[in-house]
Amino acid sequence: MLNTKITGILNGMRQKNLDSIIALKPENISYVTDFKPSSFSVLILKDEPILFTSKLDIEDASEVSSVQVEAFISMDDIKKKLSGIVGIESSMTVGTHKKLLNNFKTEITDVIEISRIIKSKEEVENIKAALQIAESSIMEVEFSGTENEVAAQLEYNMRVRGSSKPSFETIVASGKRSSIPHAQVTTKPLESPVVIDWGAVYNNYSSDTTRTIVETEKQEEIFQIVLEAQEQAIKSIKPGVKASYVDKVARDVITEYGYGDSYIHSTGHGLGIEVHEEPSLSTKSEDILKNGMVVTVEPGIYLEGEFGVRTEDVVLIDNGAKVLTKIKKKLSF
Repeated sequence: MLNTKITGILNGMRQKNLDSIIALKPENISYVTDFKPSSFSVLILKDEPILFTSKLDIEDASEVSSVQVEAFISMDDIKKKLSGIVGIESSMTVGTHKKLLNNFKTEITDVIEISRIIKSKEEVENIKAALQIAESSIMEVEFSGTENEVAAQLEYNMRVRGSSKPSFETIVASGKRSSIPHAQVTTKPLESPVVIDWGAVYNNYSSDTTRTIVETEKQEEIFQIVLEAQEQAIKSIKPGVKASYVDKVARDVITEYGYGDSYIHSTGHGLGIEVHEEPSLSTKSEDILKNGMVVTVEPGIYLEGEFGVRTEDVVLIDNGAKVLTKIKKKLSF
């Protein structure tokens, strides 16, 4: 019996007149089958889906996958299973597409990605579990030594608490380097303020949280502005609202205080199997918020050459905004 995810995707395929979909992206395969490949795999989605995996993965896949598993031998075997109009992912390489070409038509489709936007209760529980791992892990970190040492402690703590890996490269940026939103960790000793952006992975689902530890009066002033922007943005979240409006709400608060030019990224993004998914809470986004979406809300102010402040929480859209992040906004160690 096909699970509800596959049934929904098959319905979406019929609406777009697709006879099948071929998925190569590990995150899409993981979403559909519950198995995340470690090597090359091919999922054919149709009324009787088949997952082709390499011999490296076949034992694990056979135990975990919710669809039939076969060993991948060659692209010729794949082509024999396809006919009519075949949906392909936009991320498929030109080389792979050439190898697939046969007596069927291919059409780029985002049916799987569209399905991934709305999270099931099980998916939300996995994200909450990842958040819990991440939050409990940072509370056991000793904020001393270097940025690199703090990041290593945090990632170790997440591992021992059940995270399969960090959901992205952990950011610990202090002092003047905190004004770089995606700063890489260094062996530089910690200075004030300290921006920590980190996440865990549980059952293939990611968390994403940012906190800033402030010290001086000016840092505290900027911190409070960012918090106000985040709070107002979260209040604006509900089904039917444009994602771009949420971004505008946060941006308007920061602009009102005179720091509009120092808010240099979007307000948030979808979160799930990948740490960056649809929808996008950005100025140009055309997305409309719906129940079941999980998004981050992460305004920031970055004063080049001085310091930066960002705070980020995960929100479930459930007739309004339900904040899933539990850790307090202001950390002190």
